[in-house]
Amino acid sequence: MIRSFLFVPGDSERKLEKARGVPADALILDLEDSVATAHKARARDLAATFIQTSGLPRERLWVRVNPLTSAEHADDLAAIAPSLPGGIMLPKARSPEDVRALARALDTLAAGQGGAGDPIAILPLVTETPEALFSLGGYGACGARLAALSWGAEDLGAAVGATAVREQDGSWTPPFEMVRNLCLFAAHAAGVAAIDTIHADFRDPAGLERACRAARRDGFTGKLAIHPDQVEVINRVFRPGEEELEHARRVVAAFEAKPGAGVVELDGVMLDLPHLKQARRILDD
Repeated sequence: MIRSFLFVPGDSERKLEKARGVPADALILDLEDSVATAHKARARDLAATFIQTSGLPRERLWVRVNPLTSAEHADDLAAIAPSLPGGIMLPKARSPEDVRALARALDTLAAGQGGAGDPIAILPLVTETPEALFSLGGYGACGARLAALSWGAEDLGAAVGATAVREQDGSWTPPFEMVRNLCLFAAHAAGVAAIDTIHADFRDPAGLERACRAARRDGFTGKLAIHPDQVEVINRVFRPGEEELEHARRVVAAFEAKPGAGVVELDGVMLDLPHLKQARRILDD
């Protein structure tokens, strides 16, 4: 399971090289927001070369391309797909059809290469445009390439003219709290991982840890990072601790001791089948 996704500007050789040693579960080589228009072509070339030469497992190497509607999107795919990254992040996905369109494009490119390699996975950012919020329930029909869903607030805030997306205490304002929750449930409805958005203040490890704990509590399985220093916190919080693992083992053992039972007792607490499902999920992680 991927818990930490670290964005790395695709046009910076120095940052790409530094990222090689960061213990993020996945690196997202960025061709979109962190790259100026004049540097897009360079970013494509550097990202493709990094994928081919870094020595890292391909499942750790992802690329955020430019949106499907952008002038750069087709060039991004043509440059990146032959290097076979583990996955592609699709920003500003307007609906599940954008994911299906990307999947078709990847299928076409793969066919042109003789179908070599495992399929490239897709992780769309599904809340960056207002229209995207009205089709979140349809991602389950996107096919096997869909690996996860994530969300973002800044582009959506700009699109609707919000003067802020967070309260003064750092919590999300009500519209963006709703958007976060919709992404969470959309991911689970589609049967894929739910990845929480960035914590923008990379100098705030305490705030990041609170955000991670809240996200894990609610059902997210990982988080996006914008700075290498955030990775350790994300990995630690989203990885089950030994106490949690031991409790999950005891829950499973309690049900196994009573085959067919719908309810068991453990430490004076009555547990039913949803508790068993959650325990198995923790152990499977």
